[in-house]
Amino acid sequence: MSVITVTPIATETLTFTKLGSRIGAEIRGLDLSGPLSEARVAAIRSALNAHKALVFREANIGTDEDQVRFASHFGPLTAAHPTVASVDGAANVLPVDSENGSANTWHTDVTFVHNPPQASTLRSITLPPYGGETLIASTAAAYQDLPEELRAFADTLWAVHTNDYDYSVPKNLEHTNAAERRAEFTRQIFESVHPVVRVHPLTGERGLFIGGFAQRLRIVGLSNTESKDIIRLLQAYVTRPENIVRVDWEPNQVVLFDNRITQHYAPDNYDGSPRTLNRVTIAGEVPVNITGQPSQSVQGDSTSYSVIAPVN
Repeated sequence: MSVITVTPIATETLTFTKLGSRIGAEIRGLDLSGPLSEARVAAIRSALNAHKALVFREANIGTDEDQVRFASHFGPLTAAHPTVASVDGAANVLPVDSENGSANTWHTDVTFVHNPPQASTLRSITLPPYGGETLIASTAAAYQDLPEELRAFADTLWAVHTNDYDYSVPKNLEHTNAAERRAEFTRQIFESVHPVVRVHPLTGERGLFIGGFAQRLRIVGLSNTESKDIIRLLQAYVTRPENIVRVDWEPNQVVLFDNRITQHYAPDNYDGSPRTLNRVTIAGEVPVNITGQPSQSVQGDSTSYSVIAPVN
């Protein structure tokens, strides 16, 4: 495996091992439990910009408070979720629990609001004896893979994202509480229009900003069927194997991924064994397209979920 050394300032160096040529890197034994220096935060941010998804093994984060403290280094936090309940006593922490279904659809977190999270953290709580990985895909690599003509076309498109979609409980994998879970997830409907090609505010990279919450494209003169075909075509580039890192989970592990320029997927491949991760997300800015035109909110007030954060 290749090794990337990130040195944003002379006094701080972190060494990450690449997990793939296009996405993913890991580091072992970096203690994230306490306050981090400005230099260390800058080093992690630099690595995140380069690799899109970072795996911290033996991270020494054992509590929700530790996870909240770590995530807070990168900006203001969102609430746990716009509609789903948080962990008791931890307003910023969302339980990602197999008892409530599996998120086995490619998606980017909470894109149905006006300003989706800029990054997400996941912490291992309860792990199955096998399976239970998290797949993370680079939408920047997907965009670069597009033929030039298709890239130019995608640059012009806008997609409607909504939470009125049962990604968290696919109908073929329904649990006994599926109806209640679906009702909670959609108890308030959100809808936002985002560019299909989003420009990353820190790196300037272009990425395909679609995924499971993108229900239809705003393309004048095209039917819903034609629009869905376009989404399927673009999404096929996101999920090419070379654009994906498969993250294996182990105890005492944290994953940080850039929500602006990735999608993720949790395969249901652990035969009903318990699997619980806790998620904390970092507030983001309003997405913009290649000409700087911002996303628009159509339905639902998400201000109680997330502030519009400065670029960070």
